Amino acid sequence: MERIGFLSFGHWGPGQGSQTRTARDALLQAIDLSVAVEELGLDGAFFRVHHFARQQASPFPLLSAIAARTSRIEIGTGVIDMRYENPLYLAEEAAATDLISGGRLQLGISRGSPEPARHGAAAFGYVPGQGETDADMARRHTALFRRAITGAGVAEADPRYAGGATGLLPVQPQSPGLAERIWWGAGTRKTAVWAAELGMNLMSSTLLTEDTGVPFHELQAEQIQLFRDAWQAAGHAHTPRISVSRSVLPIVDAEDNRYFAGSALRDSRDQVGVIDGLTARFGKSYAGPPDVLAEQLAADSAVQSADTLLLTVPNQLGVDFNAKLLGNVARHIAPALGWATPDQR
Repeated sequence: MERIGFLSFGHWGPGQGSQTRTARDALLQAIDLSVAVEELGLDGAFFRVHHFARQQASPFPLLSAIAARTSRIEIGTGVIDMRYENPLYLAEEAAATDLISGGRLQLGISRGSPEPARHGAAAFGYVPGQGETDADMARRHTALFRRAITGAGVAEADPRYAGGATGLLPVQPQSPGLAERIWWGAGTRKTAVWAAELGMNLMSSTLLTEDTGVPFHELQAEQIQLFRDAWQAAGHAHTPRISVSRSVLPIVDAEDNRYFAGSALRDSRDQVGVIDGLTARFGKSYAGPPDVLAEQLAADSAVQSADTLLLTVPNQLGVDFNAKLLGNVARHIAPALGWATPDQR
């Protein structure tokens, strides 16, 4: 385990006990928590992108603000729904954010998950073409986005206004190296193989939209191995990154016990459900004493197969609580997974 960061869904609302009652609260607290994470020696701040909901929706202003307040940690998304995206505008925004951060952007993208809006992408102006599915459209957007961030020409020059230039113009700015820091959020073994063949890193969460009857971590470890095999077969020159996300809730004091003791009993096993008409397997939450969680995570085959662990945080409990939670993971759990602080590496 080389890197550990947090993944926030950025929830906000006036619910009982919420410390993020407004969108402004959620955004400013996300910046403050990222600064705290860098001070703790952890490695990254990642944010889910979710439309038509009281959650983070427009990641680049937030990530740029975090980049300006930090100097070391990775900043990223987990994940951007490519059904909703203008590929060329996304390429411009991503490159600008990466330049501000000094090359620290790790951009997770995917076909997306179910949204509150019935036809949300269509409301944004994006409708599948003739014979296309939503997934096809997301992949088409992804292909154009990935071409654009490599500097490929995408729009014909007008010599009258382009200094006499002809041919195809690339979008600007460009950020060298960004193309190797794109991750695909794969919900199946098949899509993990597809991502590897195209040279994208793998971002796997606590949900897979398939079920073979084996425990979630074993199914996810199989997905990771298939990704590695496909990457090697494709002959890519650089080494891939692989992340998994987990809900890890160490209980070390009365406050933790009040919040999570029930979760330790309720969410301590995998769950199977249906999403978009497909059987899906959800990973369990890890809640309990730190020494017990360290043993359980050390036995999690997918955690052991990945190089990056993203810890989902209950962001509505506020910055202080989440900094305490992540600090307890860093001190009492992460070393058992082979992780070390930047100073110790």
